[in-house]
Amino acid sequence: MKQVLVSDLIAALGGDLVGASSTAIRAIAPLEDAGADAISFLSNPKYEAQLATTRAACVIVSPKLAEAAAARQGPGTTACCIVAPDPYLYFARLTQWWAANMRKPRAAPAIHPTATVAPDAALGQGVEVGPHAVIESGAVLGDGVRIGAHTIVEQDARIGAHTRLAPHVVFGHDCVIGERSLLHSGVVIGADGFGFAPTKGEAGVEWVKIEQLGAVRIGDGVEIGANTCVDRGALGDTEIGDGVIIDNLVQIAHNVKIGRGTAIAGAVAIAGSAEIGAHCIVAGAARINGHIKITDGVQIGPTANISNSIDKAGAYAGMWPFEDAASWQKNAAALRGLYELRQRVRALEKKTT
Repeated sequence: MKQVLVSDLIAALGGDLVGASSTAIRAIAPLEDAGADAISFLSNPKYEAQLATTRAACVIVSPKLAEAAAARQGPGTTACCIVAPDPYLYFARLTQWWAANMRKPRAAPAIHPTATVAPDAALGQGVEVGPHAVIESGAVLGDGVRIGAHTIVEQDARIGAHTRLAPHVVFGHDCVIGERSLLHSGVVIGADGFGFAPTKGEAGVEWVKIEQLGAVRIGDGVEIGANTCVDRGALGDTEIGDGVIIDNLVQIAHNVKIGRGTAIAGAVAIAGSAEIGAHCIVAGAARINGHIKITDGVQIGPTANISNSIDKAGAYAGMWPFEDAASWQKNAAALRGLYELRQRVRALEKKTT
């Protein structure tokens, strides 16, 4: 099993060391499960008590918790801590370093013999194409692109350098994604948007398909979770800005626009032509109506139903109707006592009749 010294982590990632720099680390683990060869982190002060019981060889802590972390060290122990301004951010960078340095080395990039690559597809240097993947005519793949097994990159699609498409991704024709992005398994980019015109038929309403003639344009540094779908535009394009992160099982309809750095949690549904600003947070299972605009810096609570535009940054929650989070919480608390209030009103009515 590979190991790394804490001194090596400090050299790579920074931070201030308290304790033995020669401590060997073989795993990353949560505080409660960490063994004597693991590194862990503590970012929330409410879990400070776990410092006294964890077996972790090294703990990443904030300056406020450095004294408590150092106090757990007894005579002769090799336990230590790394002090960083933001332990959670340090932990995130540690996981990236770990994935790059502690896993089994990858094989040299290659085109698998079972892959199908069109003669006029343009592949940059160091491109990897997995088993049974398909790269169609006119597709352009930048340097270092990785295409997983059974993934399809359709005609004239473009993929930026060092972007990875996991196995079983469908990347639709004419669609574009920037550099250093990641699409997880089951993602479908560029399926047709849900566009149909109703007409009267002999047996009732019939639906005439509107051909979706736009594409999807995704920026740099975007990550999209498993089984999420991003539909192509009807005429213009569906657009996802740089640095957007999207969880699993999200539906993004045609002509939606999502601003830079926005985060969208699982099971969210965004209807057609909605526009979401930069640096927003959309919590799980929220629903956003079509043709509305949400300004920058908005936080939308879980299961919220956003039926109208939002032009003021802040937190919003609720279903029918949504409103600012503080008001919704007060109204929800009042709603819990509504039945008791009803009974009291009835009792008072009986006394006055």
